[in-house]
Amino acid sequence: MMERRHKVKDSISSKLKSLEPYIFHQIAQAKKEALSSGVDLIDLGAGNPDLIPTEKLIESLREEALNPENHRHPVYEGIPELKAKIAEWFFQRFKVKLDPEYEILILGGAKEGLSLAPLAFLNPDDYALVPDPAYPVYKRSVILAGGKVETFPLVKENNWLPDLKKIKPKSKTKMIFLNYPNNPTGAIAPLDFFKKLVDFAHSNDIIICQDMAYSEITYDGLKSHSLMEIDNAKETSLEFYSFSKTYSLTGWRLGFVAGNKELINALTQVKVTYSSGVFHPVQRAGITALELSQEDLSDLIKTYQERRDILVKGLKKLGWDAEFPKGAIFVWAKMPKPSDSLPLCLGLIKKNGVIATPGTGLGKQGENYLRFSLTSSVDRIEEALRRIKGIKF
Repeated sequence: MMERRHKVKDSISSKLKSLEPYIFHQIAQAKKEALSSGVDLIDLGAGNPDLIPTEKLIESLREEALNPENHRHPVYEGIPELKAKIAEWFFQRFKVKLDPEYEILILGGAKEGLSLAPLAFLNPDDYALVPDPAYPVYKRSVILAGGKVETFPLVKENNWLPDLKKIKPKSKTKMIFLNYPNNPTGAIAPLDFFKKLVDFAHSNDIIICQDMAYSEITYDGLKSHSLMEIDNAKETSLEFYSFSKTYSLTGWRLGFVAGNKELINALTQVKVTYSSGVFHPVQRAGITALELSQEDLSDLIKTYQERRDILVKGLKKLGWDAEFPKGAIFVWAKMPKPSDSLPLCLGLIKKNGVIATPGTGLGKQGENYLRFSLTSSVDRIEEALRRIKGIKF
């Protein structure tokens, strides 16, 4: 009798096999290799703030960590005090009323909620609309949930907003992902666009998942909007907020989702299966974060805007087509000459010591683009520009 040998590769799901390589993991591996070779790296790749949290947040975390009760299992849906503070903050910021108990769910970062949403709302072979270019998690999470992805382009000629008139949802289209202020383009969505989006969602019976991770990082006196400022938006919408960028808490993993209570309840049922909640001291630090004044945050915005201006002006001088982003912490720049962005980025790391994100890692529309983050000091950005000058296309 022949012995049957198990092949590990046959155990991997077809859904996992169908995923494209995760671009940030690829870049991280290239970064690791370059560092081991002694390369002096300037990291303008991932949206990973180099600024540290304010002392108030660090002190809050320290004090709460000394409480033995805070080291037990956290509350699944989030502590009531933080949810109440979020509702208060959301009303002050957007004039939108939220029920803290039923319309807010605390997350281990916005990424957790965005990646679990397709599991809550998609049946096998249902479709989700995903922007191109976009944060890769939207597309990957749909595929892992057994859904199908239908992309729509974001182009400069339409101010990096989707042309809703050109999107023709299929009968089994259930969701649409959006992200404003936008990663990678830095665009902000005006209220009149959100009004059209809500009408589009109601007409097609589609759930809107709006990623507002960068809502508080905007420039030149501009302010972003909440989708739920629009009448009837809450009936079909979820908005995902992150503490990571605004308060430089990337490693703390804290966020929340707000919106329709039935949708929140469905997402909660998925979350309690995959996560036991957020460490209570981190949640209590989140309360402190939302109590910070605008003055407390102004230095952060000024820092990013100074970096933005230097990077965009420098790239323009080198022949790149780079816009001044209106929000978020990235510069979306088109190369002086067409080039395959992934090999260019890998070469940029190895030969020039500069990390950027290849546009193709964010979608087919990203070809000939690189995304640069504003997460290094002015001195390092200026040095990066000197190194980029040496690239041969």
